[in-house]
Amino acid sequence: MPWNIWTLAAGSRILECRRLALCGMLAAGVSSLALGLARAAPKPPQGTGPAAPASGSLPPGRAAQSETLAGNSKATKTRASGDDLLVEVTPEHALAVEHGLAWLAKNQSEDGSWTAKVGYKLNNDYNHLHANRGHVGVTALAGMAFLAGGHLPGRGEYGAVVERALGYVLSAVQQDGYITANDTRMYSHAFSALFLAEIYGMTHRADIKQSLQLAMDFIVQSQNEEGGWRYVPYARESDMSIVVCQVLALRAARNIGIRVPKTTIDRAARYVVDSAVSEDSLVRHYPGAFRFESEIGSFHYQKQDGSRSSFAVTAAGVTALYGAGVYSDEAIEDGIRYLRGRLSEFQRMYGRRSGGHYFFWYGHYYGVQAMYTAGGEGWVDYFGTVRDEILSMQNEDGSFPNAVGPGPAFGTAMGVLILEIPYRFLPIFQR
Repeated sequence: MPWNIWTLAAGSRILECRRLALCGMLAAGVSSLALGLARAAPKPPQGTGPAAPASGSLPPGRAAQSETLAGNSKATKTRASGDDLLVEVTPEHALAVEHGLAWLAKNQSEDGSWTAKVGYKLNNDYNHLHANRGHVGVTALAGMAFLAGGHLPGRGEYGAVVERALGYVLSAVQQDGYITANDTRMYSHAFSALFLAEIYGMTHRADIKQSLQLAMDFIVQSQNEEGGWRYVPYARESDMSIVVCQVLALRAARNIGIRVPKTTIDRAARYVVDSAVSEDSLVRHYPGAFRFESEIGSFHYQKQDGSRSSFAVTAAGVTALYGAGVYSDEAIEDGIRYLRGRLSEFQRMYGRRSGGHYFFWYGHYYGVQAMYTAGGEGWVDYFGTVRDEILSMQNEDGSFPNAVGPGPAFGTAMGVLILEIPYRFLPIFQR
């Protein structure tokens, strides 16, 4: 489904309907208006809990609604049409989202930011440069968590929260378009640009458009000869974890009318395809002391054959291909199969037992998007498994842990965003 059908009038109307509790009366009409879909999901049997709506209809959002159904914890499936399977949103699921958003709202700084450890990945660890500073990337992710829950800037329960977050991100846009504060890097630039794109698509504010265009120009200009990006601008090397977030920001902006050269996205897509491990590219032995074995379906962290592959990097690779407009490719099919096969192992290594390692959060942020776009039984089964793990990790105060990484604001923003993917408010969370 094209992303550029998300218009101001339709998007605003959906969200306002949710806030006015008119969802039951208007969901079908608004869904058709906003998303141009003829398909409508049949109502689930009574007692199954609120369904994650078919594309464009409205998810349960208020804790009061969820609490009336708190006795039922079983997730079920609803068939929309053909082989399109939808995920049910259980009362526990809806409450987890509400409590996570409440924690984020409570812990927002006066300047609109969320504080976190500002740093970068170092092997399996996280090297932080500053502790408890305003983190523009985490702020953008937290802001998107509110958008994905149906909250617009300046409107409704969390409207002021989103508006303050927007103000902080806009204040971090440099003259050359680089979005950075307190030494944040290209991850944060991409997340911030994506946040601006999502809000601009809903509001068409001129001040956002100007900053967003500068941010897109910066991504385009800093793309290297490989077709990718690295932690810092204009680096000669690339890696998949950076490439995927730039691609999603570019795609979101391009689909709401922001100028983005198609050649930039095409070159990024080629980088991603070249990073996939296939029978032809599989290398099992390297000269000297270094040995490495990759599995077909995985993606290399860097394009070079000797670079490692992993679940999180593969999730990033598949999502990057979808973001670049590639929907039918052997690399995608093999990647989806790899993700399904390695899910349990990944959960054990980086989930609850590891206190929500940053690999867990960004791996599932992209993994759930990849599986959702692929659809079918694989998506429903995958999401159910991930959701159970995430719900088990939520703290009593509503936050989610992030023992290795920027900290609880990052973990909470990511946890809420992943749980909100079935809500389908944001264009990036739509097929």
